[in-house]
Amino acid sequence: MMSPSRRPAALAAGAAVVTVLLWASAFVSIRSAGDAYSPGALALGRLLSGVIALGALCLVRREAPPPRSAWPGIAVSGLLWFGLYMVVLNWGEQQVDAGTAALVVNIGPVLIALLGSRLLGDAMPQRLLAGMAVSFAGAVTVGLSMSGGGGSSVLGVVLCLLAAVAYAGGVVAQKPALGTASALQVTTYGCLVGAVVCLPFGGQLVRQVGEAPLSATLNMVYLGVFPTALAFTTWAYALARTTVSRMGATTYAVPALVVLMSWAMLGEVPGSLTLAGGVLCLAGVAVSRSRAAAAGVPQPAKVTDSA
Repeated sequence: MMSPSRRPAALAAGAAVVTVLLWASAFVSIRSAGDAYSPGALALGRLLSGVIALGALCLVRREAPPPRSAWPGIAVSGLLWFGLYMVVLNWGEQQVDAGTAALVVNIGPVLIALLGSRLLGDAMPQRLLAGMAVSFAGAVTVGLSMSGGGGSSVLGVVLCLLAAVAYAGGVVAQKPALGTASALQVTTYGCLVGAVVCLPFGGQLVRQVGEAPLSATLNMVYLGVFPTALAFTTWAYALARTTVSRMGATTYAVPALVVLMSWAMLGEVPGSLTLAGGVLCLAGVAVSRSRAAAAGVPQPAKVTDSA
């Protein structure tokens, strides 16, 4: 039976696993929804679906609004990660091939580690750095194996780079907010801020909902309920209990899972180079988290409630 001292660490690790699984599944759904919805409309529809799901959960749990001290981090993460990131990533992936997008966006965890060290004082142990290096090499391998000749544009690369920067900034801004607010509060109100930012795309969304096939709309709703509402909440839960650098490194498992899900659900058989890159991604994540697992001592969060 698990000892009480190890239970918080196990719950945080489980939350991180749920997050990366659902974020990986998002790439499969975006392929369907992205054919019928423009980048801004897809982001707004996804965020509105997430707000509805999270709002209902807050009502059931009678969750109060977050304290005033948490709002700066919630507002910045909502603007950068829930708003800007989702729009520019959707747009960028229409301009470049999947491999190029994977290569550029995967500098995000590196930026998270650098910003976390600089702004939050996160430690940068050798195992974490080594694991990130291995995972990044795996992401590069996956990206190169998926790249198609002539499928990239300067605009697309810039948009993917902007998405990576917005992702990193949003994660680092979110961490302090979790010191005084619960994971559910931070996620719900961050998603709400992102939806407000995307409201200018409301006209496109209304028009495209009437034209899109049902499967695309269902995929958009799925993106809002599971990869957004659920996965961002489990992410915040895990982030409250570890460093931004370690959580950023964990997301390197996503490219490997996307390869496996595309194989299983879309029949896209990966080549040997793609599989090798996926193995490197997972191995790097294991190395980057091995120190915490060996120590068996979680880093407690200053929260009074959790999602």
